[in-house]
Amino acid sequence: MSSFDRRLLISGGLAAGAALATPASAAPDAPMLFHQVFFWLKTPGDKADRDKLIAGLKALKAIDVIQQLHVGVPASTEKRDVIDNSYDVSELMVFKSVEDQKTYQDHPLHQKFVADCSHLWSKVVVYDSMAV
Repeated sequence: MSSFDRRLLISGGLAAGAALATPASAAPDAPMLFHQVFFWLKTPGDKADRDKLIAGLKALKAIDVIQQLHVGVPASTEKRDVIDNSYDVSELMVFKSVEDQKTYQDHPLHQKFVADCSHLWSKVVVYDSMAV
């Protein structure tokens, strides 16, 4: 295979991979809304409470306006002054728009999550940002 053919094959494969990685429903220049939430448990270190909160958060994926959902716990990264790992559980959701995020807030599954799990946390901090 000539070097030209290899370059063509490789560039075509890279383009196909990029197309698969981009959600078909999202316009390439549409600003996405990122909804980041950090939870501090009333009983820090309680694995049962943490697991119940994680399960509740993961169940929210059934809400169709959520494009992506990541649920996590603090990473064991290098300790630095700029890192706040005092929270117990975090979640990151991606929405196509502010309207979709509002739909999520009002959705019965989100309301059920709050009713079922709010007794688990002592503090919640939310950061919403738009992609630029």
